[in-house]
Amino acid sequence: MAETNPFFTPSPLPYQLPPFAEIADEHYEPAFERGFAEQLAEIDAITANSEPASFENTLLPLERSGQTLLRVAEVFFNKSSADSTDFTNALEEKIAPRLAAHQDAITLNRDLYARIESVYDQRDALDLDPESRYLLERYHTEFTLAGAGLDDEGARRLREINEALSSLTTRFDKNLLADTNDLAVVVDDVSQLDGLDDGQVSAAAEAARGRGLDGKYLITLVLPTGHPLLASLTNRDLRQRVMAASRSRSARGNEHDNRQVVLEITRLRAERARLLGFATHAEYVTADETAKNPQAVADMLGRLAVPAARNARAEQQELQHQAESAGHDSEVQAWDWAYYTEAARKAAYDVDTAAMRPYFEAERVLHDGVFFAASKLYGLTFAERHDLTAYHPDVRVFEVFNEDGSALGLFLYDLYTRDSKRGGAWMNPLTSQSTLLDSPTVVVNNHNVPKPAAGEPTLLTYDEVNTLFHEFGHALHGLFAHVTYPKFAGTNVFRDFVEFPSQVNEMWMLWPDVLANYARHYRTNEPMPQELVDKLRASEAFNEGFKTSEYLGAALLDQAWHSITADDTVTDVDAFESSALAAVGLDNPAVPPRYSSTYFQHTFAGGYDAGYYSYIWSEVLDADTVEWFRENGGLTRENGERFRTRLLGVGGSKDPLEAYRDFRGRDAVIEPLLKRRGLAD
Repeated sequence: MAETNPFFTPSPLPYQLPPFAEIADEHYEPAFERGFAEQLAEIDAITANSEPASFENTLLPLERSGQTLLRVAEVFFNKSSADSTDFTNALEEKIAPRLAAHQDAITLNRDLYARIESVYDQRDALDLDPESRYLLERYHTEFTLAGAGLDDEGARRLREINEALSSLTTRFDKNLLADTNDLAVVVDDVSQLDGLDDGQVSAAAEAARGRGLDGKYLITLVLPTGHPLLASLTNRDLRQRVMAASRSRSARGNEHDNRQVVLEITRLRAERARLLGFATHAEYVTADETAKNPQAVADMLGRLAVPAARNARAEQQELQHQAESAGHDSEVQAWDWAYYTEAARKAAYDVDTAAMRPYFEAERVLHDGVFFAASKLYGLTFAERHDLTAYHPDVRVFEVFNEDGSALGLFLYDLYTRDSKRGGAWMNPLTSQSTLLDSPTVVVNNHNVPKPAAGEPTLLTYDEVNTLFHEFGHALHGLFAHVTYPKFAGTNVFRDFVEFPSQVNEMWMLWPDVLANYARHYRTNEPMPQELVDKLRASEAFNEGFKTSEYLGAALLDQAWHSITADDTVTDVDAFESSALAAVGLDNPAVPPRYSSTYFQHTFAGGYDAGYYSYIWSEVLDADTVEWFRENGGLTRENGERFRTRLLGVGGSKDPLEAYRDFRGRDAVIEPLLKRRGLAD
């Protein structure tokens, strides 16, 4: 095993792409074990150094440590989220607490902290370049917040809490995936799928066949509460079934129920916050984000919640009129909202988003939309590497080049949903650039688009196209970041800044030159009619009350869970959620939060705990940046170079708001966001 384990040495493949064809299940655990041992030995060597602490003998070896562990962890956790198996599920439950304990063994190492603190105290006398000084400052802050100064009893309890939380968040994720698969809606009669197009029906039939349900149709659930098909299904009973299945995930009293898991996670996070000197977990988290404190978050979300709820109520009245005019006299419910929204949009603006799908063929969207925009803005070119093997047969590998032909990295593209993949869409790194380690860049974009039958085209919804552009924004951030130190590589920035580059990249989806290049009918090659585009733009603020309210419902729910103190006792998840939404006026049953507690993967298993506000916090910067691009000529190489060099390219190597000021020339203002979401006075 020692000679053959592919994780023990850097991959010999281009860009150090992990050698997936050689990786077997039996390689993971030994690689984790060696990785743990190696890094702890490397830390011991730092603390055993008899020389006075310096940047060179403390920070640099700390940055170089743990390379075997990083290699196996990047591959394993990508696989466990994108292509899980019984083996990965079992190993993750075993490894997650070990990984938490390993991290604690480093961050709670008092000798290591003492050396870092010694160098930190000398920082003004050291001749450090800006990135090196920032590295020192970040390590000192992170170790301090992680509890490096705790006494023995405090450190012991912190380790217990961190291990328990690691196990609980893993259990939450596995419960959610299992219950999501169990609750997929089986349809016996194709007539019940009225309103769907041929491609959507084909995908439902293919999903059913994949589970041995030949002759039936399967609607698999997506991560958010709402389902894309609710906008098209004419059968109200089926819409209600889909919504009921979505909302009941991990809250049915079965083995996959997450309610007790949620209570235990939030209790332990509150206890840990107090142990570390904070009143709440939200205080602990935001102390090391750009927001700095929960009050700043509350002020911003509160400024949006009232007008969003007001707009949603006005929209609801309009939808009720729409439903009544269609002969349905019952009250519009959550499962009706998307359906009547599309009807109202069509009536008011003559826009039918379902009619856009034939113009959004996936391959064309990727090459002539996503890649085309990156080429125009940044000079990039892309070449598919059929000779390189990824972790699943559906995953494609592209080599990315700069305008001068120099190599930039690899981009892996995993489009289709499968039962082994968790919901949602995301970006993962497999290797990340740093000059200290002379490492290259490999990034993955994961999506969950239903796969049609063989020979059928993959036609995307409007939202799925938007998601492709969004996630590729993360990929660009990962590819462009050029840093010295691994700590700052790729998207390793503050959580409430990380969504900013991806949100900016969404703007190119409807940029005229880009849209005209990819939005062509998959059969006739005719461009999307300009009239349809114009109507779409006119309706951009339509339904924003609902969209903002459902997002804010989730963001404020996340804040509520993490504003409880260690002295608070919560015993009923449903009652807590209802009370939290009512407190901010977002308890409209027809507008449920984007995620309810038991399937809120972002906050209970996805690293966005007390940080789901990040999306709209980042959108303030995004909307302000879109204004800058419009004012300065839009899709030009000059603009792309400025955005790449001053923002994307710095990775996490400087304060993100400082980087934003360097790009924009000033701090961001909120007015463009209010205008975008129809919330301006």
